[in-house]
Amino acid sequence: MDDGKPSGPKAKWWSRPSAGRTGSAGPEDAKPATDRAEATAFHAGTPTADPDPGTPVGEAAAAEPFPPAPAEAVPVPAAGEAVPAPAGEPFTPGPGTRPLHAPDEYSTPPYGGPGPWAPAPPVQRPQPTPAHGTPVPPPYDGTNGHGTDIHGTAVHPPAQAPAPVPGQAPAPADAYALAPQPHLVPHQHGAPPTPPGPLQASQWLRYDPWGAPQQPLSHPGPALGPDAGPRRKGRRGSVLVGAALLALVAGGIGGGIGAYVERNGGLTTVELPQAGRDSAGRAPDSVAGIASSALPSVVTLHVSGSAESGTGTGFVLDNRGHILTNNHVVAPAGSAGDITVTFSGGETAPAEVVGQDSGYDLAVVKVTGVSGLKPLALGNSDNVRVGDPVVAIGAPFDLSNTVTSGIISAKQRPITAGGEKGDGTDVSYVDALQTDAPINPGNSGGPLVDADARVIGINSAIRAADSGSGLDGGQSGSIGLGFAIPINQGKRVAEELINTGKATHPVIGVTLDMQYTGDGAKVGGKGADGGSAVTADGPADKAGIEAGDIITEVDGRRVHSGEELIVKIRAHRPGDRLELGLTRDGKELSVTLTLGSSSGT
Repeated sequence: MDDGKPSGPKAKWWSRPSAGRTGSAGPEDAKPATDRAEATAFHAGTPTADPDPGTPVGEAAAAEPFPPAPAEAVPVPAAGEAVPAPAGEPFTPGPGTRPLHAPDEYSTPPYGGPGPWAPAPPVQRPQPTPAHGTPVPPPYDGTNGHGTDIHGTAVHPPAQAPAPVPGQAPAPADAYALAPQPHLVPHQHGAPPTPPGPLQASQWLRYDPWGAPQQPLSHPGPALGPDAGPRRKGRRGSVLVGAALLALVAGGIGGGIGAYVERNGGLTTVELPQAGRDSAGRAPDSVAGIASSALPSVVTLHVSGSAESGTGTGFVLDNRGHILTNNHVVAPAGSAGDITVTFSGGETAPAEVVGQDSGYDLAVVKVTGVSGLKPLALGNSDNVRVGDPVVAIGAPFDLSNTVTSGIISAKQRPITAGGEKGDGTDVSYVDALQTDAPINPGNSGGPLVDADARVIGINSAIRAADSGSGLDGGQSGSIGLGFAIPINQGKRVAEELINTGKATHPVIGVTLDMQYTGDGAKVGGKGADGGSAVTADGPADKAGIEAGDIITEVDGRRVHSGEELIVKIRAHRPGDRLELGLTRDGKELSVTLTLGSSSGT
């Protein structure tokens, strides 16, 4: 490496062999003694004193505890320069040499003859790296610290090299040709360090940090020879004990996992999160609260007769066992059929008809021998407003305890139902409550309750998409148009049926022309028996109504047909006073009358 010195032919660096030493510090082969004598070096600083003249050179070197510290290497003189002779030898200029200074002719101090020269210490220069890479030291053949090499063979230290005989040139020393040397033993605590010899220095000069790993320069491990057998057996026993403990722990863990799998249905069983059981009740005005309160009072009726059978719904009126339902529900039983009542809890009981009326489509049946009946509270249909929430309960298509909810869609909706006989005796005229709560065949006779679980109507008819209005009879399902008899009318009729077995109808004493297509209800020209259309001394006759008059209003509400006039009148009780508006010969008149009474069928 260039250290700032002038360029030119570089001198070779050599180390002078000291007395009592063998080896080489240079990369080239050892030179003969004559060559090394010629290629001497001189000290670049203060001359080093000669060893004690009374001590032989070999003994002086052996007595040194450590080799002399490496001195700075000095360059080999160039051609023509004087080469100093080794210490103890007279300086004799050779051919082509030049002394260090010109001879002093006068021998004037401090100039004089050359004095003794101390031999230069050996030069400790690292070996140059060859062009093809870093030299790799030979494989380690040392010991493991116990006098045994890595293969288990005892190693005897090599014989020391014989000390050079004074006056003879030392034998050629080649670090690579020497026998294997014992490995460096690390310095032990408390022991004096062992000075490294030339061979050990050569080992360090040949160290390659990137080479293959050799014996670690650390505290030697246990002996690897034949005497390591008992210790290896002890280690094998420890391994076996550890394996047994591991097997015991693994067995316990496996048993626990197996028990868990057996109790919980396996590790792959899917268990979805779920809320716990809710024991809290519901608000009384919620659908659930209403249904919970009303269901125990609702029953299912199974009716069978000689010609037909059917299913309907009813609800308990009192503790005596009276149950209100529709007339068309019990009609198939006739006079000799069977009626069975099934309560919400599943109990059944036979029932018989107490009274029925086809004009109102209401009937009352009674069960006997049943205790613990819970009557359903009755509301007031006059208090109902459009939009009020309602709940319908029944057994549509024989599905008992079915609950549906909706609102009141309209009030005083005039409807007619029945008429299968053709003579009009089975036609029902209802001033109904309309609801969108789903009602289907089988709901007939069931209660329509308000938010307080009180009955405000009796579910009686639905508007079907294919067959118009009707009361059961095989219509299609609900389309959101259901009709219920107002409870105010149902209560009056039920009381009459329980007390007398028959219901009374309010009348005005006229025969209507049902073929009239104009707006309003027209009084006919003749009665059913061929007489006058206005009953003599009847309510209409007393009010001044004549044949051919057209009734257009009832209590201020418009009337558009004869059926609608009948519905309006039957929504009242006999004896009620009504204000009627009519048209006679193009003139509008207003009359007041008191409703009469007739027996129903």
